[in-house]
Amino acid sequence: MKLYKIFLYAFLSIGIFTSCEGDLDIELEDDDDLLASDVFNTREDYLKALGGVYANLSLVGLDVNASGDPDQSNLAGIDAGTSQYVRGLFSMQDVSTDQVIWSYENDPGIREIQRNTWDANNVIVLGFWARATFEISLANEFLRQTTDAKLDERGVSADLRNEVKTFRAEARVLRSLAYYHLMDLYGRAPFATENDQVGFIRVQEIKGQALFDYIEKELLEANADLLDVNPSQNYARADKGVAKMILAKIYLNAEVYLGAGNGRYADCLQTSQEIINSGYSLTPNYLYNFNADNNTNGAQNEIIFPIVGDGANVRNFGGASIIIQGQQNADGFKPTPASLGVQGFTTLYRARKQFSELFVTDPVFQNDNRNTLVTQDISSDPANTDPPVDRPIEIGSDFTDFSKGYLVAKYSNIKSTGEAGQSTRFADTDFPLFRLADAYLMYAEAHLRNGGGDRATALGYVNALRERAFGNMSGNMSGNITDSELTLDFILDERARELYWEAHRRQDLIRYDKYTGGTYNWRYKGGTPNGSSISNNFKLFPVPASSRAANPNLGQNTGF
Repeated sequence: MKLYKIFLYAFLSIGIFTSCEGDLDIELEDDDDLLASDVFNTREDYLKALGGVYANLSLVGLDVNASGDPDQSNLAGIDAGTSQYVRGLFSMQDVSTDQVIWSYENDPGIREIQRNTWDANNVIVLGFWARATFEISLANEFLRQTTDAKLDERGVSADLRNEVKTFRAEARVLRSLAYYHLMDLYGRAPFATENDQVGFIRVQEIKGQALFDYIEKELLEANADLLDVNPSQNYARADKGVAKMILAKIYLNAEVYLGAGNGRYADCLQTSQEIINSGYSLTPNYLYNFNADNNTNGAQNEIIFPIVGDGANVRNFGGASIIIQGQQNADGFKPTPASLGVQGFTTLYRARKQFSELFVTDPVFQNDNRNTLVTQDISSDPANTDPPVDRPIEIGSDFTDFSKGYLVAKYSNIKSTGEAGQSTRFADTDFPLFRLADAYLMYAEAHLRNGGGDRATALGYVNALRERAFGNMSGNMSGNITDSELTLDFILDERARELYWEAHRRQDLIRYDKYTGGTYNWRYKGGTPNGSSISNNFKLFPVPASSRAANPNLGQNTGF
């Protein structure tokens, strides 16, 4: 299900959705107002409207400039790149941790994010808040336009009504996804549903137990009307597997959201098992999950929910596209733009030392297929006979010195067949927001946290990932672990090796109580070169100051 900008255009042009905050101005690049009666006439119309809710996760606006670039955001006052859903999520979940450094600290907001010194005026914090709350508004309006009363007014047939019931369930899952991310990142959210008054209103906020319970209830209620898991047919649809994945994630992190003693590890383990049993399968090649054809090369059987990329139609400076552009080496060394299937953005991203050490400290990980660290400068010129030059693992104080620090070559705009994607400007690669591998690791962690289940099963799931990573190795170099090695500390490191740069790391470190404080420091944590302790308030991001100014009903997190 590829999502094109016409879907978002058709839905936004209704022009009557509810905003979750008064300062969130939505700009429609068309002067003609459409009524709902002009939009909802056929099955395809309902699909397009639902497509708009999906498309907000991929797109940033409706128009491109003369060069074909998406330089305008439908969220007024926010840079088009900064406001893209995945880019904001990646910055807040990974760039704020031990995994990633962004090279250009003059880019608005990025210095504070990667040095853990953000405040309520940070533009990245605002960008994701606005995009996620906009997602809630879109879902609400779709639900508002598909009630039984509305369908009666339009004389919708019984067959289409049944399909619309499924569409409504999908919209509820997408709304729950946005609320989940707001809960995880901010601890609270403006609370609006399809039952609220239409217009730009100052809604009440929801947080803590009430927000957790709302997300859980929505997902459980929607489940009956969702499509069954069928990766070959329902790829990129919010089906039962997606709903269960969000549930498993909130159950795993329940003690973070609700406080010690409120663990839901048994529910996490049970839900993870349901996901594992529902029809997904690991792709034999780990890196197929991050190729330009990951929607067709077998990875679609592992990817539970992608944020869709499409070089011809889904154009933005976010998603997997910005990550691929940013992985390249400088000065003609590998990986080059051509080897990644993109144009050049020089070296945007590098790995921090502490993450790199997870792959380079123990020689066994030299044979790990998940290890995409680039530790040497190797010329891309076949005629060049100069020997490779080792890169230092430390990035150094000058982030624009691209000769230092290890690179990562995990994502690619090259297909599994070796062909490049449709465009070198915007990648075809879908961003794998949820994967089956995560469900394996959640089962194992929930078991170790007294969530029940079976230890041999947990060990088997972990070793299934290791066997894929290491192939058919044996003896001392086998990747399989023994029963005694299956510990919580192992799971944290293994999650880093399996799921790096997939927007999970901050959440994992917080759950292990290693994000704030000084128990675990990484380069430039807290702003200092060797890393320093940060206060517990940095477990959350602040509610943007402009949002609170527009809606006094919104509270603020401690320390901001």
